[in-house]
Amino acid sequence: MDRVALVTGGNRGLGLEICRQLARRDIRVILSSRDAVAGAQAAEILAREGLRLSVHCLDVSSAADVKLLGERLSDDFGRCDILVNNAGMRLGDADAGILDETGEGLREALAVNLVGAVCVAQTVAPLMVRQAYGRVVNVSSSLAQLATMGNTHAAHRLSKAALNAVTLMLSQALAGSGVLVNSMCPGAQALAAEGSDAPVGWESAADTAIWLATLPKDGPTGGFFRDRRPMAW
Repeated sequence: MDRVALVTGGNRGLGLEICRQLARRDIRVILSSRDAVAGAQAAEILAREGLRLSVHCLDVSSAADVKLLGERLSDDFGRCDILVNNAGMRLGDADAGILDETGEGLREALAVNLVGAVCVAQTVAPLMVRQAYGRVVNVSSSLAQLATMGNTHAAHRLSKAALNAVTLMLSQALAGSGVLVNSMCPGAQALAAEGSDAPVGWESAADTAIWLATLPKDGPTGGFFRDRRPMAW
């Protein structure tokens, strides 16, 4: 049976390129987008390239949206083999250190980058466990590394560091189930391509995500990677 992949925040940039590359591998891709119009437009871009995708409107911070997602996965597909937790907030103000960041900014970043990713993972994990196969890729950032933690982009750093912790916890919770869970950093390529949906700029940024999404059964789990190489937490 064809593999089914769900990519959150798939309507632009890195998410769109991940959808593109997965679809090229004959994987049935569900492109999710908070904005239904943006999602449909993104799917049309890929359709013009001869790629077929399903589109799903999903705000990962909405419990109702995540519930509907679970119902659709069960009813329409009956499975979910790959989850790429790509939906996330932008970097925000570089000058916003921990003493400057607002509570609202922290709550917003955590709602999407952390809680949303956890809730989507909780929704797809039972499907993966049932089929004894799954790949979960959490899109993180080098700014989340505790080893090099700085005091800029406070909300982004905190939420992505917490997402890395989720990667470790999920990998332990799903150990032995056939589900592999990893974090990745898209690297400097993503910053260089920011603001464009052209595939050329995003292709290399998506490479590690695609590698982790298609790992063999003996692949790594509970790791943090950039350019297919392990990173320090």
